[in-house]
Amino acid sequence: AVNGGCPCNAQLMADVGPYNMLLGETKDYSGGSQSFEQSNKTFSATFPEGFAFECLEVFSGPPNVLFKWRHFGPYSGTFTDKNGKQYKGNGEIFNLIGMCLAKVNEKLVIESLDIYYNPEDMIKPLVSTLVDTSQTALGADEGDGKTVGARGCQPGDANCSIM
Repeated sequence: AVNGGCPCNAQLMADVGPYNMLLGETKDYSGGSQSFEQSNKTFSATFPEGFAFECLEVFSGPPNVLFKWRHFGPYSGTFTDKNGKQYKGNGEIFNLIGMCLAKVNEKLVIESLDIYYNPEDMIKPLVSTLVDTSQTALGADEGDGKTVGARGCQPGDANCSIM
């Protein structure tokens, strides 16, 4: 589950892709309009030198493992937003911080993950430098109304099932 949303199974995550599932709909990114392959291409172009993930601190042990994480890498590529506008990175290290509650069984096999973070913290830094300055970015008040962030599956969603 993402940010307290409905849990989704591993197959849905594999079908939709982690970026789309975890980011959802934001002002500048639409997880619903990209395939797994398209989103992977978008973020591979954004972070061509890699985008690592690390555990920063573990707060509790099994069966409920709570930890703080960081996703990071040099923003040295080009990010394309949901409207096709391109933004060029300057090579600075991009950092995204979040929390995760991993529930494991007696064999330490993960049974569920609850991930918490702000999806806008992922996208907002990527849209600061337009490649083509003749284009203008929309202001916060000009979003398309779909800016809801990552919420995982929604109750009543046919694809929503417990892991």
